[in-house]
Amino acid sequence: MKKLDDLLGRLGSHIREREEREAAAEGRPAAMVTPIKDRMIQSSVLIMGQSADEFLFQHTLFCQTVLPYRDPGPTVRTWERAQGDTRLLLEAGKIYDQKADEYKPIGLPFGPAARLILCHLNTEALRRGVPSIEVEGSMTAFVHRLQGFEPNGREIRRFKDQVSRLSVALIRMALIRDNGAFQVNATIIDKFDLWKDKSGDGQGTFPSIIELSPRYFESLQEHAVPLDERAIAAIAHNPMALDVYCWLAQRLHRVDPRRGQFLAWTNLHEQFGQGYKQIRFFRRDFLNVLNMVKTQYPAAKFGTDQGGMMLFNSPPPVLRRAVLVGAPAPAPAIAPPIPNAKRLPFKPNP
Repeated sequence: MKKLDDLLGRLGSHIREREEREAAAEGRPAAMVTPIKDRMIQSSVLIMGQSADEFLFQHTLFCQTVLPYRDPGPTVRTWERAQGDTRLLLEAGKIYDQKADEYKPIGLPFGPAARLILCHLNTEALRRGVPSIEVEGSMTAFVHRLQGFEPNGREIRRFKDQVSRLSVALIRMALIRDNGAFQVNATIIDKFDLWKDKSGDGQGTFPSIIELSPRYFESLQEHAVPLDERAIAAIAHNPMALDVYCWLAQRLHRVDPRRGQFLAWTNLHEQFGQGYKQIRFFRRDFLNVLNMVKTQYPAAKFGTDQGGMMLFNSPPPVLRRAVLVGAPAPAPAIAPPIPNAKRLPFKPNP
């Protein structure tokens, strides 16, 4: 083990030295290694050197359609997204405030915290084989694992707020077919116990024990996408990176090995470009996010050019041989239809 740790440490130093050389060759100062970047380097080295032994799970629906990156504000009560033949409508709900003895409107779930909570709820339910989850204690331990240190009160309140938003949100999903469309109306969480929030500036109540809806839990057991917890922890600060990682994790191993799949920048902008009015600014930031995700999913094969992005068949970040405790291994999710892909002149990124 010591030899492996020494090797991983040398690889991390090599990556930092290479970045410094590249910066010097380009005549620019080397970027400061922030705690986030250092965490990403360490995670990347570990992922290249060791297979995953801690997994998270995301529902394939949320690997294809995304939540808001930022808080859309209290007046925005609905959120619509489209991806291929899938249409998602998310509606904000109301939560009972015991202190005021009334139902109060609460906003839409958003940002990294909402995505991480979904992963946590999915994982806890699948590992235990039951849809009921004790939130507060397990969530604190989860945030601790992601950050590497004990979360403070502000961070816990942020996660509690997102749990509350997810608990009362309504999901409407439509699947477009040749002869019509199929719509499902559901909630992620069926019921929950509300406890008083004792923190000074917390809201009156928050869900402490929640139960996933039967329909969602049944669907999750069939359509869960396994993710490497180390990678999720490394990019936990960036909601677009989380979405792109999950998307590639559920998509790349289903791509036709002989043809690949081409996506134009307009398609990518429609899926991931919320808040970007001009595609050129989205493309700039999306390419940076792709580089970030590639460090945490080194087996991912794709290429980009001025026209768009080409996906190539790649192994998933977590192989399907991983066994869930308390539930059968999830079956592969149904892949969306693949349009005829163009053959592009570039080769996949190594």
